[in-house]
Amino acid sequence: MRATASSCPPSRPIQCRPILYQDMPEPLICFVGITKRFPGVVALRDVHLDIAQGSCHGLVGENGAGKSTLGKILAGIHRPDGGQIRLSGSEVCFGGPHEALGAGVGIVHQELSFCENLTVAENLSLGSLPTCGPFWSRDATERLARECLDSLRVELDPQRRLGDLPVSQQQLVQIASVVSRGARVIVMDEPTSSLSQAEACRLFALIERLRDAGTTLIYVSHRLEEVFMLCDTITVLRDGAIVATKAATEWSRDGLVQAMIGRPLDDYFPRHMEQPLGEELLRVEDLRSPGRLEGISFSLRAGEVLGLAGLVGSGRTEIAEAICGLDRRATGRILVRGRPMRIRHPRQALSLGIGLVPEDRKRHGLVLSMRASENLTLPTLKRHARMGWVKRRSESAVVREFFAALDIRAATPGVVTESLSGGNQQKIVLAKWVAARCPILIVDEPTRGIDVGAKAEIHALIDGLARQGVGVLLISSELPELINLATRILVLRGGEIVGELSRGDADQDALLRLMAGIEAT
Repeated sequence: MRATASSCPPSRPIQCRPILYQDMPEPLICFVGITKRFPGVVALRDVHLDIAQGSCHGLVGENGAGKSTLGKILAGIHRPDGGQIRLSGSEVCFGGPHEALGAGVGIVHQELSFCENLTVAENLSLGSLPTCGPFWSRDATERLARECLDSLRVELDPQRRLGDLPVSQQQLVQIASVVSRGARVIVMDEPTSSLSQAEACRLFALIERLRDAGTTLIYVSHRLEEVFMLCDTITVLRDGAIVATKAATEWSRDGLVQAMIGRPLDDYFPRHMEQPLGEELLRVEDLRSPGRLEGISFSLRAGEVLGLAGLVGSGRTEIAEAICGLDRRATGRILVRGRPMRIRHPRQALSLGIGLVPEDRKRHGLVLSMRASENLTLPTLKRHARMGWVKRRSESAVVREFFAALDIRAATPGVVTESLSGGNQQKIVLAKWVAARCPILIVDEPTRGIDVGAKAEIHALIDGLARQGVGVLLISSELPELINLATRILVLRGGEIVGELSRGDADQDALLRLMAGIEAT
């Protein structure tokens, strides 16, 4: 069953394309004994893998399993420490991404890698700006960008500054850039991690067209339903080594998960629902922001997980920003433990016990050039300091505690944060706010880019915080996550609350109808 834009609802049962090994063409890409080491970590161990031409080959595994590293080696971002890569039967060793792209190999990164201060059109032409004589041609740049976006059915204004776009649309620009340069091999590293359901459906349709045209795709994702729907063959990596490679039709979901994490994954049932709610911690009244929010009112009590659902641009993240003092134009009343507060800076929010795990960990959640341990203690540094000097013993004790509690995988806590996998970076963001012990915690897309094993750990962590009396405001695009964890769910559309569902009444169909403005039949 091939993916189409009309076959993308989240409730869709898992289906696989019925392709057998004997029907598959000769390998286009051969990884032969690939090994890659980073300081203190062996990322890949003697990896042997063939990728068939014109196929969509899935790579799955836990965070840190080596999936992204393998894709980056193929795309010329990293060089292997051992082994070789063969492309169309010839050994290749790319000196960088530009050289790889010249050979027809491109990569769509999980994390955005464009220039936010430039326009969409300028980003799409980076490295090959069209000229008129000796001068850069703005008109030609914008014309080429429009042609590129139109061919992919992406509705964006090429003149807009990239940094002004939401993360989901920035991701679409990155995908358009690689596709437009004619790559015949494309590595897609978590391409839907920041896309809405509708945007993801358009991407799936694009993948289908690319594959039908003979493009070879390597699809890295934690979203197993996508992998089953799109991929011909699925390879599982664990701890840098290949566990198994099979046709997608030969895998079951439970078997795939067990191969990824090395154990069966039991369903997690939250326990905070079993205890009564405590006092009101936060009340928001008539929260407004021009063009963003209209008359938002709700309350959050101790021990409650309050979910916020909505499509991209519905106002979910904007609520978090307004509460934490990141939106200076926001008006309305915010009451913390019954006392009205005027919050104009995140520092004020933190002093009142409000923590925020942001949606974009790289831009807003971490200082990537700092050590992992330093990031973890940033919000609480004053607790570990005396007369301006950091008490290393106190700081180290907290770091050890939360590295163990969240199973953060790093050679040492002193590694540079940028060198960690995306999932472990996300755990650092969560750990630093859990360590701050805020009674009110806002978590925006806490499991974005997280594998199934780590996702269960994060869910258990949120449940544990609620059982300790923390009020959690949970923003998520993952409807099953909201339905499983939230005490009740507020649904937003166009900057307004359009509905509220209790845990017992919430299901994906009801939420989707409210989110999209479709009346029940």
